Amino acid sequence: MFEASLLGTAVLSRLPDGYHMRPLSADDYDKGYLACLEQLATVGDVSRRQFADQFELMRRQGSSYVVVIEDTRTQRIVASGTLVVEYKFLRGCAHAGHIEDIVVDSQQRGTGLGVRMIEQLKALASTLGCYKLILNCSERNAGFYERCGLRRHDIQMKLY
Repeated sequence: MFEASLLGTAVLSRLPDGYHMRPLSADDYDKGYLACLEQLATVGDVSRRQFADQFELMRRQGSSYVVVIEDTRTQRIVASGTLVVEYKFLRGCAHAGHIEDIVVDSQQRGTGLGVRMIEQLKALASTLGCYKLILNCSERNAGFYERCGLRRHDIQMKLY
């Protein structure tokens, strides 16, 4: 999806033993990526072909950076997060980062993987030159993100 060299080695070195953090791969369909994501929100029926097509679209677009954590003992995806880079005209054609789709497998929560994911996405946003980083979350998750260094600001509006 993107070059692994963009990931900060400082965060990678702080992962617990038995875990590997890397960009999403087209092969992660078979490593339970969608099952992990399903613990966050409804994924629906996504075929292998649909996954491959969507992966390629996101790769070509070049503004979505999906990071996963794989349990190397089981070869399963146990955490994921996405940085979406918004290209703006404001601030001299600056970039804003949006953190999306943060999930840690229910059996892996409390191991620090979520904190490491946020640290990595923050580092990646900095590497990519984002002047700000935005994240929307539920009230019940706000404390976690505050502990990761993010601050409450403004309000969120939605239309479905």
